Amino acid sequence: MGEITLRPYELSDIDEFLEWANDEEVIRLSRLEHFNSREDALCYFKEVVIPHPCYRAICLDGRPIGFIAFEPCSGTARCRGYMGYALGTKYWGQGITTKAVKMLTSAVFKEFPEIERVEATAGLDNKASQRVLEKAGFQKEGILRKWMVFKGITTDVLMFALLSTDPLVSTN
Repeated sequence: MGEITLRPYELSDIDEFLEWANDEEVIRLSRLEHFNSREDALCYFKEVVIPHPCYRAICLDGRPIGFIAFEPCSGTARCRGYMGYALGTKYWGQGITTKAVKMLTSAVFKEFPEIERVEATAGLDNKASQRVLEKAGFQKEGILRKWMVFKGITTDVLMFALLSTDPLVSTN
């Protein structure tokens, strides 16, 4: 496997983004929606990806093959934030997402000193995502019933969390 890095997306990454983001398996398991055109994807980049403070490309040898994002909460929930991710299917099962989760979690605890808890959810049937989070040191906390609307259906999810006081798993 090559070098795994995280970096902000750029508009010039749009074609590589579309290559993995329109994969039916990626769409089935992530919150991403199918992009009907390159223009739709560019609009998504300009409105969501580029302005987002912590939306990163997961890169293999500098080439974007997925995304990982962190969204800090505010108000009384300012001590926590939510992480989400997706990876192109041809890169599944190689430990890339686990490494990206470890890298971003470590960066979040350094760059956002007020964050004490990083949360992530996984579908009950998404065993691979559950394994990613467990391997990255997240603790499974339980099932949140009817927690989100996913692909038009109110869905149960497994909640995972990593606290800033938990031992961080090495990013190597």
